[in-house]
Amino acid sequence: MKHSKSRAVFLTRTERATGLQRMIVTLNWRRYFWPVVGVAAVVFSLWLLLHELRGISLDDVWDGIVAIPARGWVLAALSSVIAYASLAGYDHIALLHIGKKVSWLFVTLCSFTTYALSHNIGGSVFSGAVIRYRAYGTRGLTGKDVGILVAICWITFVLSTVLVSGIVLVLAPDIIDRFSGTPHHRLSQAAGLAMLLVVAAYVFGSWLHLRPLKIGSFQIHYPALPIVARQLLIGPIELLAAAAIIFFALPAAGNPGYFVVLGVFLVSFSVAQISHAPGGLGVFEVVFLAGLSHMDPVGVLAALLVFRLFYLIIPLVMALGVVLYFEHSQLGRREK
Repeated sequence: MKHSKSRAVFLTRTERATGLQRMIVTLNWRRYFWPVVGVAAVVFSLWLLLHELRGISLDDVWDGIVAIPARGWVLAALSSVIAYASLAGYDHIALLHIGKKVSWLFVTLCSFTTYALSHNIGGSVFSGAVIRYRAYGTRGLTGKDVGILVAICWITFVLSTVLVSGIVLVLAPDIIDRFSGTPHHRLSQAAGLAMLLVVAAYVFGSWLHLRPLKIGSFQIHYPALPIVARQLLIGPIELLAAAAIIFFALPAAGNPGYFVVLGVFLVSFSVAQISHAPGGLGVFEVVFLAGLSHMDPVGVLAALLVFRLFYLIIPLVMALGVVLYFEHSQLGRREK
């Protein structure tokens, strides 16, 4: 009898060990899967990009950059400032929802640093969570608080993307034709209306105080209507400003107008996000060039380089400076 009991205990322990090993294998698989997908997407997209731009020299690209007028540079730079100011609003909205008070300057710098780094690193939700946890932890926020904050920021981004995409598809259904090559106007408009209904459902969920949304182990209550209003205002402004960076840098010849550029930007940015490629490198360019295939690729590529300069590279350099200053200040506090 004792032998059978010890055997049962041994089997139970063995099963637990096996379950733990499986869990570790699963975590390791998930840990490496998306980075591998991202690198593969970059390599494949760069190959497509080189194939698309064959015959175009670096001198041609430089000429395209030089051809951008001073007014275009100034407006593109201002659009970048507006975009990052709106991104800072994401964190302010989330903190308002969870009822935590943090200084305005700290939140703005934290949000700017988070998005500047995560846009370049890739996996913005996870990398952003790590950065925010490190920063907001010094201001008394718990891991749960930061988790809800990240979720609200993510919902704000997704909600804004769905809202703006829905409006674009309803008003300009031929946007999809630029990528498919065949007209799907009714299907595009139907998809646009469905997106707008999703946004409307979210608003009604807040108005009716429906049950909390469950994301993993977190429960996220619908924000109050004033907060939802902020989400539907600040989020779209960020997308509109980001697309404007490219629009103002594009050449006038063959320019289809801001609304079309916005639609192409939304498709390109979404595909780049899904690909998990760091900074959407190659993926973003390939899709954007396909969407504006009627334009001179040199001018389009020059505008995309301006976008990377103002939306990715300059913010990254500034964010690294903020991180170094923050860590230095924290080290000084520990020594005291």
